[in-house]
Amino acid sequence: MAALALLRRTACALAAAAWMALPGSAQAQQPEPAAASRVLIIVTNHADYPSRDDKTGLWLTELTHFWDVLRAAGFEMDIASPAGGRSPLDERSLGWLYLDDAARAHLSDPAFMARMSNTRRAADVDPAAYAAIYFTGGHGTMWDFRDAPELKRLAESIYRQGGVVSAVCHGNAALIQLQDEDGRPLIAGRRVTGFSNFEELLSGMKSQVPFFLQDALEAAGAKYEKAWLPFAAYAVTDGRLVTGQNPQSGKVVAEHLLALLRPQPAIAPQ
Repeated sequence: MAALALLRRTACALAAAAWMALPGSAQAQQPEPAAASRVLIIVTNHADYPSRDDKTGLWLTELTHFWDVLRAAGFEMDIASPAGGRSPLDERSLGWLYLDDAARAHLSDPAFMARMSNTRRAADVDPAAYAAIYFTGGHGTMWDFRDAPELKRLAESIYRQGGVVSAVCHGNAALIQLQDEDGRPLIAGRRVTGFSNFEELLSGMKSQVPFFLQDALEAAGAKYEKAWLPFAAYAVTDGRLVTGQNPQSGKVVAEHLLALLRPQPAIAPQ
């Protein structure tokens, strides 16, 4: 009788396990942890040049190109900024030469534009909710990304919990202040890219920026790289650090990030 009871209990346990594995079961429908499918995007609050009448801010396509790739892959994204609230758009980034149809669609989307007017304050963000952080660019970031304790807290926390730190163009200014757990610059000895000195010269902003990004990255010990041609799309991955060079690189950064967040299974040799 004892043996019969044992057989019955075993059969019930196996049946329960099989049911829980079915696609329609409660177990199979449990969502993955939020951090596994959520990315934090950081944008600037700064709009003013020292001696120009036009305004700087976020370079729009550095957000929209990244956004579209991640959204198509099923990721959720939140937008934050150092001070919260409105993120200004760089006026030059809205010119016909730089906007594509996808970016125009975002400009016409009330929900998307509401996000840009009501970004979350960095100090209010919990880094534990995110698998990665992405620093967008635009010249405005040269003023409010480099010495920003709350941005530092977010990026270092996400990195130390196994997440990815990524940035594009001038947004790489946020990486200069980051440190590893031993207090060393996070980018020291790492391959990175960012807006080059030559691109800054060609952009006509040499006299406006508070520092040259390429020089600052190299001074922090980074192994700086750039594309052979200025303004060509270029991105670098070094471990869990992904950087893009210029406004043309937002999509490529997103693709590099996806490769880290959702690596393809290895193919067994035949």
